[in-house]
Amino acid sequence: MRFGLARLSDLKFAMGTSIFVASFIFGAFLLGIILVLQYFVFQFDVVSGLILALGGTALFILFEYAIGPAIVSATTRLRYLKSGENPWLENTVKELATKSGIPMPRLAVVPNKTPNAFTFGRTSSSATLAVHEGLLTNLNEDEVKGVIAHELGHIKHKDYIVMTVLSALPLIAYIIAQTAFRAGLFSGGYSRRRGKDGGNAGAALVIIGVLSFVVYIISFLAVMRLSRLREHYADSYSAYLTESPRSLESALTKITYGLSIAPKMTAEARSFYIEDPAMAKQEFQMIMEKKDEYDLDKDGVLDERELELAMEKEAKSTWNQLNSLFATHPPTFRRILLLREIENEMSTGKYTSDRIYAHV
Repeated sequence: MRFGLARLSDLKFAMGTSIFVASFIFGAFLLGIILVLQYFVFQFDVVSGLILALGGTALFILFEYAIGPAIVSATTRLRYLKSGENPWLENTVKELATKSGIPMPRLAVVPNKTPNAFTFGRTSSSATLAVHEGLLTNLNEDEVKGVIAHELGHIKHKDYIVMTVLSALPLIAYIIAQTAFRAGLFSGGYSRRRGKDGGNAGAALVIIGVLSFVVYIISFLAVMRLSRLREHYADSYSAYLTESPRSLESALTKITYGLSIAPKMTAEARSFYIEDPAMAKQEFQMIMEKKDEYDLDKDGVLDERELELAMEKEAKSTWNQLNSLFATHPPTFRRILLLREIENEMSTGKYTSDRIYAHV
């Protein structure tokens, strides 16, 4: 399994690189804040200030890591299943988890009619796999199995832990930017009355706000890139685990369509879901705006082939490629294309366990 392990190591390398780059940028950002504050306002020791700043950041990340599962559970209003409450789901997850060599996750159902699923937790042994009611009612058993295998892939790769930690950095930068801008504007309004010190403080806060916003954008883009990459790896793992890439292909199509026509877009834990509701709605909206162009046989309805061609063309547009930089998930068609490449290789009989991630 040398080649497969090498490909999985690519994901781990990407995770490690993302953490290093984001942490380096964030450390430089904190040092910049301290230097600005020292020059304009406080005149305190730089080393002490940096230690306090890094210590505060570490405590914030640990706090988010500790309470993250509780926040996801509360915001999604999930309900944990009792043993024997849904035998098919329980047996399916147990079978796939055993095949994956990971502990059986806790099972939960979200009272939401949209088709979706997600995993979260602090460790593999304490992970939760949650499915929406809409997933169980709108997808057939093979499709649900493909989705479950995808979610188990996230647990297998431990990427949700990295995402929880990394997501804290842009959040901190954003909070600092908002706070600094507002405080700077407030200080600027009273700078004349407060004299030079007030003006210095206002200028320092505005500079901090600008730096914070730049760091927020950079770290956010790094986190989103990793988020999209991990989805491709989880899709590939699902294809391997179920030996049926077509099941996940069909599931993704139904999920994206189901989310696109949902009256209300759910925003909770977007990066954790198998598909981002906001992105699904946007994908289909762009296609429907050009329905006449993509309706090749002019029958007023986009059939499966026409819809596939439309998704492929939209995914290649310059605007969508730029817009996807801010997305938590890859475009649906790109995910389906990867699964079809795996399916074609499986049909040749040359697909083996050492090529799980060869098409990512």
